[in-house]
Amino acid sequence: MATSNIKVGEFNTLKVARAFDFGMYLGEDKDVVLLPKRFIPPGLKVGDDVKVFVYHDSEDRLIATTQKPLGVVGDIVNLPVVSVTKLGAFMDWGLMKDLFVAKSQQLMGMRVGGHYLVKIYLDEMTGRVAATEKIERFLSNEVLTVKEQDPVDLVVYRRTDIGYVVIINNLHTGVLHHNDIFHEIQVGDKIKGYIKNIRENNLIDVGSGKMGYQRVEDEAGKIMRLLKENDGYLPYHDKSDPEEIYSFFGMSKKTFKMTTGNLYKNKKIIFTQTGIKLVEE
Repeated sequence: MATSNIKVGEFNTLKVARAFDFGMYLGEDKDVVLLPKRFIPPGLKVGDDVKVFVYHDSEDRLIATTQKPLGVVGDIVNLPVVSVTKLGAFMDWGLMKDLFVAKSQQLMGMRVGGHYLVKIYLDEMTGRVAATEKIERFLSNEVLTVKEQDPVDLVVYRRTDIGYVVIINNLHTGVLHHNDIFHEIQVGDKIKGYIKNIRENNLIDVGSGKMGYQRVEDEAGKIMRLLKENDGYLPYHDKSDPEEIYSFFGMSKKTFKMTTGNLYKNKKIIFTQTGIKLVEE
């Protein structure tokens, strides 16, 4: 059973206490967990620290592994179902033992081969890692842990008429509007973003990528690289079709105009009648 020193469903950095033919025990005193031989990194010895993920194996024993799961306790992830039983479904999360979703934790039933958005949690009754499709109870905007302009991690939750509802830092919900989406996304995608606006009743609007001129600086490097790869000239300008700009540069026309304007001010490019051109150094 886990103690305060070994966290189940999380990564732990533990010291190698003892070594045997079948593996190594990690931790201190009686608070130890087995790292099986097949997961021992080359050169690891007694006294060394090692980063491991701790969970229960197929025989319900607490075990350590150097394999990396696709999510840890607290994460919201999009995973495939690999098998279904009367009790529930099993999802592939990158470890030897699949992640269990009880029937009571499913929304409309799961099928083999389907991908589902779930939250990984620690079952209080069993102490084992499990998953649930019933994510809403873990999300709240009542007390916010973010403020405007904060960089955040987003998970695309569901599509709406105005854009996508997204999960912010696995804690809150917000809206990513269609005009703030510059590349194709789908439910389950993980993307970087920022808090654009917090409205009345803690309703949150988010943007994708980085804020303002941070984004321009990133895109400037992309435009400079593409210019160099195309002999210093590209046939795109402020009159070009927005879809053509997006198709070639992967950015909106607004971002393209801001970025090229910034490059022009810094004397990196010049505008011609038909496109943009590198300034010769």
